[in-house]
Amino acid sequence: MLETANLSCVRGDRVLFEELSFSLQEGELVHIVGPNGAGKTSLIRMMCGLVAPAAGEVRWRGENIRKQKEEFNSDLLYLGHHLGVKAELTALENLRMSCALANHALDEDVAWRALDEIGLRGREDLPTKVLSQGQQRRVALARLLVSQAKLWILDEPFTALDVKAVAQLEGVLGRHLAQGGMIVLTTHQTFSLPQGTMRKLVLENRRGVLQ
Repeated sequence: MLETANLSCVRGDRVLFEELSFSLQEGELVHIVGPNGAGKTSLIRMMCGLVAPAAGEVRWRGENIRKQKEEFNSDLLYLGHHLGVKAELTALENLRMSCALANHALDEDVAWRALDEIGLRGREDLPTKVLSQGQQRRVALARLLVSQAKLWILDEPFTALDVKAVAQLEGVLGRHLAQGGMIVLTTHQTFSLPQGTMRKLVLENRRGVLQ
């Protein structure tokens, strides 16, 4: 379904990685790991089509993502390290806006249930700017609960979450995989998912090794 073919990434005069190839199928998660500066976020952004590789290509359903931007974007949900929420909007308004941008109709009851499940009960109508960092991240993560996208690409989704929120997010990720979804993520934190659903892609010394 998702494939990288001989990807190379160059920043300035430095090669971060080269000849990177791997594939991701339904029900699988790939956890990208590696030291700081290895190119984890650069790889994530390449896989979303936000930056072009120095060489190689990213394919979705067998075709270069740059040749099918609209179709690929409709199958993709990307959450970057920056939350992408509007500080002046409420949690509910942020969720509505993100769904509108994805051309996804959002039922009012579904929105309220998603915010409740992600741990924002009683804070749905507060401006996001008055919420804690962890609560603001929950606002962004609520998008996962209403998403219709097949592929989730997540950069550090566990940052600023407490133990309870980490367990909630693990459950959300596990359900997505069980339903045939696919996930690529980076994180420095430990997390747990059903055995057999997760592999690691280790970026180090300009290479990527899938484990």
